[in-house]
Amino acid sequence: MESVIALIPTVGVMALFAYILRNIFRADSKERAALRKLEEEYEDSEA
Repeated sequence: MESVIALIPTVGVMALFAYILRNIFRADSKERAALRKLEEEYEDSEA
């Protein structure tokens, strides 16, 4: 039982790290989509 309790902080840090990375990747994909849309609108207005 003590070994399971000793792993709790490690698992917590891993979960926090995974949460942070997931949010970074989501923000990056949303930013890329917004830039793509902006570039398409700019190209349409040039034509």
